Amino acid sequence: MYKVDLPVDNSADVAVERRRAAEAARQARIFNTRHRVMGLDLKALEQQVAENKEREEMAGQRERAFDMLRVTQDEVLMKQQQEEEERRAELNRDLIQYRAIRQRAEDTRDADLNVHLQGALGLSIPIPESELGPASMQVFQGEGIGDNDKRRAQMEQTERALRAQREQSEKLQKENKLKELLKGKELVQQDLRAVQLDALEEECKRAGRIALNNYNHAQAAECVEKERKERMWKEGKEMAEVWHMVTSDILTECPKAAERQVDGGPVGGPRVLTDRWRGMSPVQLSAIRRQREEQRLEGKRLREIERQRDAAWDFQRMVQTREDDEEERKAMELKKEKRMEMDRYNEQLAREQREHQQFLSKTLYTNRPTAQYFTQFSSSSR
Repeated sequence: MYKVDLPVDNSADVAVERRRAAEAARQARIFNTRHRVMGLDLKALEQQVAENKEREEMAGQRERAFDMLRVTQDEVLMKQQQEEEERRAELNRDLIQYRAIRQRAEDTRDADLNVHLQGALGLSIPIPESELGPASMQVFQGEGIGDNDKRRAQMEQTERALRAQREQSEKLQKENKLKELLKGKELVQQDLRAVQLDALEEECKRAGRIALNNYNHAQAAECVEKERKERMWKEGKEMAEVWHMVTSDILTECPKAAERQVDGGPVGGPRVLTDRWRGMSPVQLSAIRRQREEQRLEGKRLREIERQRDAAWDFQRMVQTREDDEEERKAMELKKEKRMEMDRYNEQLAREQREHQQFLSKTLYTNRPTAQYFTQFSSSSR
């Protein structure tokens, strides 16, 4: 026989490793405190994640919208500030231009007195002129020729400008006065027109009131006539009713007038007409009194029977009450005896329990468990 090397069968080792891996996964799943105690609801967690994402997205959109609104408001504010600055700059330029044109120093009343103190000619140097060189020369020959004529021409020009301004101002005042006068005349015309319209309106109201008064008088006369006719008709109707009452059988006290034969013969007897009935006859009254006396006696007999029945029931209830009280007293005594017996039994059980606890704590359980004792638990998933 030849020796043949057969392949090694390691299926058992693979099965063992597979079981070990499954056991490790099972232990990881079972001993996971979060999964074991709290549990996992994947749908609820996914829904919470989706809600959180949606809430964050909405918050982001709201923040972006607020940012855009803030940017827009900042742009509007910056534009307003820029416009305000431009307006102020324009006002400053106009003011500077007005001062440069209308409020020059040389156009003032005392300009001819202060020009030598403000200009270059007004500089006073404490050094004598004999010690100054050519570079220190301030006044040259030929300068200042015609200054008085120029100054006089400037003053005349200023005077003409002031006169033109004064004339323009007077012209504007006259135009304003004329406008105010025309406006006053227009207001007077409007007031006159309003007075005329008020007078016409008052006249129309007065005519309307007169017409309304005439109409009311006509309506009042018509109502008076209508009431008079209605009163006459009612008086005639009442008189006819009185005549009918006087001549009818209702005031004659005829007993036959109050009776009416029933259709079909004397089965039901005659019926009484209530509007013509004048009372019952003595025979009817005696029959009624007799029937009432019979009813009184019958009621008295029934009340006596009811009284006797009530007395019998009261006696029966009294007897039953005494029996119930006796039974309740016996039940209370029996319950008290049972409670005392139960208390004695409970006291015996408590005494036996105390003796058993003393036996367990002092005789049986004398060795305390160590930490190694608790390590043997929860070490396997099986």
